[in-house]
Amino acid sequence: QVQVVESGGGLVQAGGSLRLSCAASGRTSSVYTMGWFRQAPGKEREFVAAITWRGDNTYYADSVKGRFTISMDNAKNTVALQMNRLKPEDTAVYYCVADRRFGVNLQSDYWGQGTQVTVSS
Repeated sequence: QVQVVESGGGLVQAGGSLRLSCAASGRTSSVYTMGWFRQAPGKEREFVAAITWRGDNTYYADSVKGRFTISMDNAKNTVALQMNRLKPEDTAVYYCVADRRFGVNLQSDYWGQGTQVTVSS
């Protein structure tokens, strides 16, 4: 089993920045990919970004490309999501996810509880 716990959400003005962190624990040797999804009120959960455990491949949704950066700290078993130039439409609950396979999706193995990000206009 793998546990993932998010931190770092909050309230920020449009154009500002936030950094989310996700700490993985347990059998982390089984994890291949980690990533982030988000869910806004009344909308479906959507992919944001992903990174392989070794940090050698990253993937982004078009809506965040160029503004968000995902990174991996293997020494701390932590994945971070640096979010810059935030927009009101980025407001959502952000979920950290870990998968034993290549890639992440809505059926991925391990999910965090989520952290709220609110961007005011």
